[in-house]
Amino acid sequence: MDKVRIGVVGIGNMGTAHAKYLAAGDIPNAELTAVCDINPKRLEWAKNNLGQHIKLFDNAEAMFESGTVDGVIIATPHYDHPPLAISAFKRGLHVLIEKPAGVYTKQVREMNEVAQKSGKVFGIMYNQRTNPVYQKLRDLIKSGELGEIKRIIWIITNWYRSQSYYDSGGWRATWAGEGGGVLINQCPHNLDLWQWICGMPKRVRGFCYYGKYHDIEVEDDVTAYMEYENGATGLFITTTGEAPGTNRWEISGDRGKIVVEDGKLTFWRLRVPERQFNREYKGGFGAPECWKCEVPTPGTETAHRGITANWVNAILKGTPLLAPGVEGINGLTISNAIHLSSWLDEWVEIPFDEDLFYEKLKERIQTSRFKGNNKEDRVLDVEGTY
Repeated sequence: MDKVRIGVVGIGNMGTAHAKYLAAGDIPNAELTAVCDINPKRLEWAKNNLGQHIKLFDNAEAMFESGTVDGVIIATPHYDHPPLAISAFKRGLHVLIEKPAGVYTKQVREMNEVAQKSGKVFGIMYNQRTNPVYQKLRDLIKSGELGEIKRIIWIITNWYRSQSYYDSGGWRATWAGEGGGVLINQCPHNLDLWQWICGMPKRVRGFCYYGKYHDIEVEDDVTAYMEYENGATGLFITTTGEAPGTNRWEISGDRGKIVVEDGKLTFWRLRVPERQFNREYKGGFGAPECWKCEVPTPGTETAHRGITANWVNAILKGTPLLAPGVEGINGLTISNAIHLSSWLDEWVEIPFDEDLFYEKLKERIQTSRFKGNNKEDRVLDVEGTY
């Protein structure tokens, strides 16, 4: 194979963007050969804008069996990501899914197992991993430059959304339509970066406020407290109801602290590690000498195109994936734990009871205001039926 034939499943907002850059030839050694959507208007748009040679499908299974694609990008509603991915893997196709990996970890775990057995290349659209700032931050922490982590604080409140945004689709911000609010829609990238850079917490205490700033049934304001095995703590704050919002990530360690804000990475580096200074210093009042360093972050954020190109290269050349699909469960685990903690009003250990989370989610789906024809299909069993 010298070129990957790609099909896009779901040509809504993100699927349209993927289809456009593929059709424009922006990804080397890849070509768009098919698109799929259940909405006839979107297929008509594709026919008029993507080229007459593109095959059009209104059924994903038909696309998977058509022989026109080697791999698929899945950009459908959240609940459908795992069952569609499973179906594609079983038909011998490579898969790149949009975030989130799914709505609940029990569903995503099955997808990961099928993916690993298939031997196909499985990626997830965590495009923020291509950002040089976050890549440098990860390097500084993984290399030990910051020392052992003590505290993580991310205030990510610049996800403002108006009521008209939520009113634009009956499925939006509903348990049956999306499976959650700001945690599952806006924050999958943030929670992925959190675990990719700082690792997984051991337990979570979440406080979610449902419809606090909007007429919606899911969370639009969240504060979560996390604890790690080494005693480090974390605070994650997010909302879609503040303007202007803040995006400030501060990570404190034994050798200082790093702050990411306004696209810059600033390292307040201690000349002597704090724990060493604490043991050796005998002068009473005092603190370690500290240097403020503006850390360069060379490179260009390649975003969605970068993740897609990396996936294509993994298929053709065996290039390591920047965002392996199986890692999608990690950020979702934190998200699910925050929800479950809020529902139970107690600490939740990680790993948590996935069956309990699923039962609590189903209760909310059954009382959801979303009454679409496929509402019952949203309650998927763990076998991945679709």
